[in-house]
Amino acid sequence: MLADRFAEAFHTVDTTALCDADKSLRVMDSAIRPRSAATRIIGPAFTVRCQDDFFGVLRAIEAAAAGDVIVVDGGSSEIALAGELFARGALVRGLAGIIVDGGCRDIGYVRDCELPVYSRFVTPMSGSTTELGELQTRVTCGGVPVSPGEMVLADAEGIVVVDPAELESLCAAETSIKQAESRVIAKLDAGATLSDCVNIDAHAEALQNGVDSALAFLV
Repeated sequence: MLADRFAEAFHTVDTTALCDADKSLRVMDSAIRPRSAATRIIGPAFTVRCQDDFFGVLRAIEAAAAGDVIVVDGGSSEIALAGELFARGALVRGLAGIIVDGGCRDIGYVRDCELPVYSRFVTPMSGSTTELGELQTRVTCGGVPVSPGEMVLADAEGIVVVDPAELESLCAAETSIKQAESRVIAKLDAGATLSDCVNIDAHAEALQNGVDSALAFLV
């Protein structure tokens, strides 16, 4: 499957290469930060919308399939919508990660957890359990729209969301960029300068003359 090939490719690249390959990618707000030792996520979004009430997140963890990423639109509220029991439950279910636009708690456990957990806040105050929440609907998380089934990719650099229809072209582009970067690194390690590896002078001259140009690798 294409998603499986993309997942395999993502193990050798990173979100920076993805963003270099496609400047239109949706990147979540950098305030949503990793709270666990594990940071790398790849999987389809299982979306939840809830605010100040975490029952919807519990429902999502139990309803999601193995490999899914729980993406929580918590309205950026400073209330914990996930914590140790959520992470443990997600691990049992074989989920790929939890991303909360809201709060997380129980950092003593989450910090060393094998499951990648991201949140906007860390807070001891949890929400209520009186609302069902909305599952598998289009949400906003980290300032970007996320639909059920869209691919979520995260690492220590940040979180991006990818339309599944774009996976094939993005996979090819990111691999090409990473290979080029590797060649540049090898040249720099051998004593070359950035100008030996990138068309800095030619690009600067083109911009000064009002000519269309693009910064590009020379190796």
